[in-house]
Amino acid sequence: MPRRRLEPIIRHVDSSRITRRQIREGLERILPRVAKPGRYTGGELNSIVKEWDSAQVHLALAFPEVYDLGMSNLGLMVLYDLVNQRPDMLAERVFSPWIDMEDALRSAGLPLYTLESKRPVASFDVLGITLPYQQLFTNALNLLDLSGLPLLASERGGVQPLVIAGGHATFNPEPMSRFMDAFVIGDGEEALIELLNVVGEGKQRGTGRTTLLRQLATIPGVYVPGLYDVTYHSNGSVAAVEPRLSEAPERIRKRIVPVLPAPPTRPVVPFVRTVHDRAVIEIMRGCTRGCRFCHAGFVTRPVRERPVAEVLAAVDELVANTGYGEIGLLSLSSSDYTQISELVSGIEARHADTPLGISLPSLRIETASADMLQATGKRRKGSATFAPEAATDTVRRIINKMIPEERILEVTNEVFSRGWRTIKLYFMIGHPRETLDDIKGLADLAWTVLRQGRKHHGRRARVNLGVSTFIPQPHTPFQWLAMDPRDTTETKLALLKKMTGGRGVELKWNEPEETLLEGLLSRGDRRLGGVIQRAWELGARFDGWREHFDLGVWEQAMAEANLSFAFYNHRQRPLEEVLPWDHIDTGVRKSYVIQEYERSLRGETQPDCREGCVACGILTAFSEYREGLPAGAWQCPEPIVQEDE
Repeated sequence: MPRRRLEPIIRHVDSSRITRRQIREGLERILPRVAKPGRYTGGELNSIVKEWDSAQVHLALAFPEVYDLGMSNLGLMVLYDLVNQRPDMLAERVFSPWIDMEDALRSAGLPLYTLESKRPVASFDVLGITLPYQQLFTNALNLLDLSGLPLLASERGGVQPLVIAGGHATFNPEPMSRFMDAFVIGDGEEALIELLNVVGEGKQRGTGRTTLLRQLATIPGVYVPGLYDVTYHSNGSVAAVEPRLSEAPERIRKRIVPVLPAPPTRPVVPFVRTVHDRAVIEIMRGCTRGCRFCHAGFVTRPVRERPVAEVLAAVDELVANTGYGEIGLLSLSSSDYTQISELVSGIEARHADTPLGISLPSLRIETASADMLQATGKRRKGSATFAPEAATDTVRRIINKMIPEERILEVTNEVFSRGWRTIKLYFMIGHPRETLDDIKGLADLAWTVLRQGRKHHGRRARVNLGVSTFIPQPHTPFQWLAMDPRDTTETKLALLKKMTGGRGVELKWNEPEETLLEGLLSRGDRRLGGVIQRAWELGARFDGWREHFDLGVWEQAMAEANLSFAFYNHRQRPLEEVLPWDHIDTGVRKSYVIQEYERSLRGETQPDCREGCVACGILTAFSEYREGLPAGAWQCPEPIVQEDE
């Protein structure tokens, strides 16, 4: 059963007026009694502590997850670095406390505070919350409550901070719309600075909150949900999302940065071990592959690459400024970076006399090579990871990830031959029109790969099989589809468990209950705000942690709201239905998304965008950005001009 939340004592005081001294003295009493106190102390290498009065605008950057995970989030690092480069702004960090620390804070009547200055979150001008995935929604509410702030945007006022959110989960902002004053849709680097400038000017002039929100709505990429009304049909589907004021645009087009800004090279180095204990740099943003299930692939278009020279220089600085022994080269598809071989070779040459390791966490089996892996694994050989996603040609054509089985076996065999003993393979089940024969094909492929490994390593060879469940995502060609019912998913998992495990193939999977919640929150409408709040009141938080997740809490909250999982998860949505996120414009034409859906029904594939423009609309939508860009900044061919929809 979930924990019952403690009485929110801090809500009965003005937490913004609690002094830093009171917080520091309270921490001296409670930190010796909690696990990993290093999560809550601040003072890490490269953390930035500015004089409070030197900045006009104060931003609390929040990642609503435990420190160990939040400190591995690159987006947080980027925004922290960018804001603190500005002399008139400061940014400080805050994370969700673990259960023991939450209890201690509530019992002591202490509000949530930032790590740098130990100031209450409520004393900042803006609270910016990163939401990369939906399981953080209840944590975000808990963070607001621990800060002593009203949960509902409509109940906040006066000098209380504006609460804004960004991240991939906000491309459908509606489930969290009642709690946020504003959302930044898309790339946040430029939009956040523009937003903070407006807040700073409003602060100087004494602009009221309502007027300030209307001004924020005029910033491209900023969505102020309180300025919009939502109506529904009698069958429960959305009828319209319409602005009430002229300042609010009918559609909110995402922000993009045409050239990636300089990467942070002095990131904060934690005292405690984090989930990714390494220095990282984003080498490319976006993807050209067009996998029809992939939310990130559709919402981060177009592809933008960093020049090799910029990455090499940044790696040198990162190593010097952090002392890390591993560098992660991040993107949705690192092996698709057009100069990846040159980049890896350059890092190896420049750091040949050091034990620096190179991590490429996002490899595509169709573009990966054993030579590339050999370079990254020269000093140690753990496991090589690939994500075929599907194991039969039928499903591969449906999802537009057409990787010939011969290619999969060619690469995995060569990897085993170069010394790797473990290969990780990630698949999804529940793809559109998938059958049990497709599931059997998945297990058969895993065993075939293992037999290759045993030719080189005998029984020391292993295949780790990771299986997640397909969830139709907003803005993708599958956004109209029904998810597999829970019993169907359980049948497929039972078959996989029977066919694998214990003899060299290790199977790990997502529980069907967790998938139900993610599916609900991914494609939900504004009515789910009450459900999220009620689930939190019943004790939900850390929903991404299996030991804390309880579907029963969510089922109760849905029942009390007279809503059903089936309506959101298990029905085919008509193409003409207004979707809750239709007012969010990713730059990809909806008519193209429909065309891709129809191609999937016919089992037709589309080529990689780099082989020729597929006229998705993204380059036409953002054509003004292309003028004056350096050659090769966008890895897409010239667009085919399309008429406006």
